[in-house]
Amino acid sequence: MVTTPVTSIIFEEYLIYDDGNGSHYELVDGKLELMNPPTIEHFLIVDFLDTALKAEIKRCNSTWLCFRESGVRTGRNKSRLTDLCVVTLEQARELLNASAVFQSPPLLIVEEVSPESVKRDYRHKRSEYAALEVPEYWIVDPLEGKISVLLLEDGFYEETVFTANQQIVSRTFPELAITVDQVFTVGNLNQGRRD
Repeated sequence: MVTTPVTSIIFEEYLIYDDGNGSHYELVDGKLELMNPPTIEHFLIVDFLDTALKAEIKRCNSTWLCFRESGVRTGRNKSRLTDLCVVTLEQARELLNASAVFQSPPLLIVEEVSPESVKRDYRHKRSEYAALEVPEYWIVDPLEGKISVLLLEDGFYEETVFTANQQIVSRTFPELAITVDQVFTVGNLNQGRRD
């Protein structure tokens, strides 16, 4: 994990921080942590899930919104960048002309695991999102070929792991009909795209 020359920064400074090179950072205990650019596989999987969730929101005639790479404040001087997050219209309105860092818990957060983010996604973000009371958190893991759906129960996440042709079961989107194989097939250009 690469950190920047900035040694200490508070949340309010993070909201307006720009090093001029277009890099994306998470704020972890007052330190900026550089996020590596995603792989093409990562982009394809996130795009597929973004499209699926937005289609389900539209089908349900919901006022929810789905965003890529928005921030979520998880502590006093902590902010994470999500791959996807689903929020209410009211939450989005609060940030209409401000940095897209939500300070109230999104309805759903999706993180895709990469080789350098295993510990961050499975351990750190899991505990931070639970403490923030995010009701549902998906860990999409192409390295292991599984998707973990974590549902908040009494302050802790109850985890269900889905693999292969199993349909993902979501409390936020109970009628969503996609399988784990569908999610991971889109990220494999050698097998051809099936959307």
